[in-house]
Amino acid sequence: MYPIETYHHASSVADAVQALSKDAKARIIAGGTDVLVRLHGGDSDYGRVVDINHLDELREIKMDDEGNIYIGALACCSDIINNELVQKHLPMIAESLATIGGPQVRNCATMGGNICNGAVSADSACSALVYELDMVIEGTDGQRTESINGFHTGPGRTILKQGDILTSFVARPKNYKGFSACYQKYAMRGAMDIATIGCGVGLQMDGKKIQTLKIAFTVAAPTPIRCTKAEQVMVGQVFSEELLEKMAVALAEDVMPRTSWRASKEFRLHIIKTLAKKQIQRAVKMQGAVQ
Repeated sequence: MYPIETYHHASSVADAVQALSKDAKARIIAGGTDVLVRLHGGDSDYGRVVDINHLDELREIKMDDEGNIYIGALACCSDIINNELVQKHLPMIAESLATIGGPQVRNCATMGGNICNGAVSADSACSALVYELDMVIEGTDGQRTESINGFHTGPGRTILKQGDILTSFVARPKNYKGFSACYQKYAMRGAMDIATIGCGVGLQMDGKKIQTLKIAFTVAAPTPIRCTKAEQVMVGQVFSEELLEKMAVALAEDVMPRTSWRASKEFRLHIIKTLAKKQIQRAVKMQGAVQ
């Protein structure tokens, strides 16, 4: 049995916000792939739940007239992966979500939950950082928009306040048009495992010169991060293997890997450098700059 103390079936986003704001211990349950696991393990911190799973207005994926792409926070991973807008304009999101669990998990799990639980290993976090997604949040003070940059504040922590509900992600055209973006996850097993390291890269080329570069990692620091020092090494430069090596050296200033039972600090740093080089090479080829 699950140790559920209270259960509230939200009839609307406003109803969910109100229910959450009245109970400091209340938690959102959507796909349930994280919360139900914690409840099954007897975690009493998740015993007071507000169910938003039936708020279908939060599942929509659409593009507006200005090219902004909205992904509803309740859209499950499988629906996002198979969506034509995502496949065409935000392929790295589909690629990263495809590494989460197995088909059964992806049919239930939501990108909103994957980001909002604050896990440093969240597979969709790299794509969110590379595409610099905005996040539309409904709270007790009304609606506001926050950037994914700075959203994670520590392991398992975000800027969300009690009563806040993420309603959608927004990808702005300036952050995806003309970009080649890709993701790779390194895990101890090939499937259905938490990432030891996750790496995402997005870039734009001007001929053979790197015009824009974004490098993001999970499990390389206390939060998912962008590697700005390593990015700066390559921006404005003609792509070369020598430049890749300089970037790899600079990565050590951006990341803060730690030793755990999954991998040592030294091994993680090796994987970080290896993945970054491979994904940059891959993105450069996708831009058609290298034959």
